[in-house]
Amino acid sequence: MKHLLVPIDFSNDSLNALEFAIMLANQMKYDVRLIHVKRKNADYDPSFDLKDFDEVLKSGIEENFDKIINEFCIKLKGGIDYRIREGRVYKEICNQAKYADAEMIVMGTHGVSGFEEKWVGSNAFRVVSSSSCPVLTLRYNFPKRPIKKIILPIDTSNETRLKVPFLASVANIFKAEIHLVDVCNNNRIKTRKILNEYSEQVINYLKNQNIDFVRESLRGNNISESIIEYALLNDADLIGIQIEPTQKPLNIWLEAYAQQMVNHSPIPVLSLKCVQK
Repeated sequence: MKHLLVPIDFSNDSLNALEFAIMLANQMKYDVRLIHVKRKNADYDPSFDLKDFDEVLKSGIEENFDKIINEFCIKLKGGIDYRIREGRVYKEICNQAKYADAEMIVMGTHGVSGFEEKWVGSNAFRVVSSSSCPVLTLRYNFPKRPIKKIILPIDTSNETRLKVPFLASVANIFKAEIHLVDVCNNNRIKTRKILNEYSEQVINYLKNQNIDFVRESLRGNNISESIIEYALLNDADLIGIQIEPTQKPLNIWLEAYAQQMVNHSPIPVLSLKCVQK
């Protein structure tokens, strides 16, 4: 069963992610699977739309999943079900995705706000950095809408091009335009040469896939901020990045940069674990 996995903690963040996941699933012809991870002494978020949040704990997780499924199943073309696991939140989400072959995890995040008690928001980047499948994270206030513009950053690392086929497949499904943006924090001749070479390779790939694209260049000390600013100015719907936790001299997408993107981007971020074999 090809499906998207959506972590649910009964908060508005997670329900908004479910709305977005349903939009994706309908276009991609996938099912949706929900997951809740129980933990001891959990502080469940009371923003779930019930008259009294005590009902969540009183009626039980299963009953509240039934309410969610009854509400959202009419919006979904495919099937929807749920799983309940117990343990460390991010590990159980990643295990569920891995062993049930989820195509993607779609989860909410409220970013770094100084106070994070919702487990969806506080575990978002742990899931991103640990997951073996792509992870799409989005903020609660991002509107559910079709993906029409995708930001595809290209840097000087060898792995940077590995995310292109997956993002191109998303662009094909949604008939979206890709903004190919070469990014770096310097303007050296060697850097420009590498970026130009990689960009030309990606352009040829996009042309062969009949994908509309725009090419841009960004330079700045904080690459993540530059990409987010560019995405906002161009009203983008998705930013695609790769996760490369290894320390490499030409690699700007270390976990620190990826974490900054996931935590601070008001636009959904699709993170892919790209490893050069």
